[in-house]
Amino acid sequence: MRFDVITLFPELFAPFLTSGVTRRAYESGLVEVKLWNPRDFADGNYRRVDDRPFGGGPGMVMLAEPLTLCLEGIASNRSACGAPDAPTILFSPVGKALDHAGVERWSDSDGAVLICGRYEGLDQRFIDTYVDYQISLGDFVLSGGEIAAMALLDAVARLQPGVLNDEGSHQFDSFNPALDGLLDCPHYTRPEAWRGKPVPPILLSGNHAHIERWRRDQRLALTWQQRPELVRKARQAGHLNANDEAFLANLAAKSEPRD
Repeated sequence: MRFDVITLFPELFAPFLTSGVTRRAYESGLVEVKLWNPRDFADGNYRRVDDRPFGGGPGMVMLAEPLTLCLEGIASNRSACGAPDAPTILFSPVGKALDHAGVERWSDSDGAVLICGRYEGLDQRFIDTYVDYQISLGDFVLSGGEIAAMALLDAVARLQPGVLNDEGSHQFDSFNPALDGLLDCPHYTRPEAWRGKPVPPILLSGNHAHIERWRRDQRLALTWQQRPELVRKARQAGHLNANDEAFLANLAAKSEPRD
């Protein structure tokens, strides 16, 4: 798959693409990433890519023309390389929040063009004409879309075969359908006692059935306490069994979930 990233700061991606476990995806070509600076498609000595907004107000707005020419350049390059046409994603506060299902969708795709906005945003006419999807990381504002683009690339890359040391590792991630959309359980490693705090004895018991039940209960408890809406979704989808419901009922009898 191939992702083309439109950004005014391509240098921000260099350490990201060459560090950590996900670099295997980029180095192997499983996830191809090409960086494009819209300044390279702007006119004039200053290669201007922004201007003041009509109607007044603070900040600057990214110009439609350099972005359009950049997008056309990407389309030509993809065609010349035999890459399929790709949808265009804009990272924006008005977009749909990125979740695990969305990441899985893009991880099975041919890729996309990722637009990293800056300043007050993009000329709306460009958005109306070219943007297929808008994605948000949450209800807050970043200085630009680069961090959001890296988040999507990282999440997609780690789902590719051979990227993680353990092929099944991502199956136990929080929000994964393999865990019924629940949060992951706590994890422990050596030493058995750290600064007076021991590892839960059941993890040292060797009884795998009991360990798995403990981990399931821990997932339920953590999700019920921190993200109760995920428990409700799992219940509505029919993912909770009688043991799960009994455990949750016992929790509810002792305390109230966090809203």
